[in-house]
Amino acid sequence: MKRWALLVLIVMAVASCSAPQTPMPITPPQDVSTSPVVRQALPPKPVPPQTLETAKSASTTIAPVVPAGALYVCVADSKGERHETAIEFVPKVAELCRKHPEMGVCQYEREVCRSHGGRVFASNGTEITRLTEAEYDKHVMRVRFRAD
Repeated sequence: MKRWALLVLIVMAVASCSAPQTPMPITPPQDVSTSPVVRQALPPKPVPPQTLETAKSASTTIAPVVPAGALYVCVADSKGERHETAIEFVPKVAELCRKHPEMGVCQYEREVCRSHGGRVFASNGTEITRLTEAEYDKHVMRVRFRAD
């Protein structure tokens, strides 16, 4: 009986720690003109079928086509469909993020994408990974406070 209780407790702990796989929030149409950050859903695309070669290297992904004006595209594969969300900023912030992608505003939007199970691609088609984020953090001095 103790083993089952322990097993149930472990399963519940693992389930509560997993990242949510909900779609990235989209900017409502009535707020597009006044919002500093606009997230627009791009038409869904089917996920390309995996072959033995692509299954071995999970890092191979077809880069999305970035619409004009968008700085980033969030790509999330869910239930056989590829969901792409374009991330646009107001002109001042977009210019800042182009010159200094390590800035907090830019990083926040990329983290929102990742927290919803997505991968971030820049306007030139390259993926911005956690390793890239670590390189960005070397350029700025960040202070992070943890609750624990």
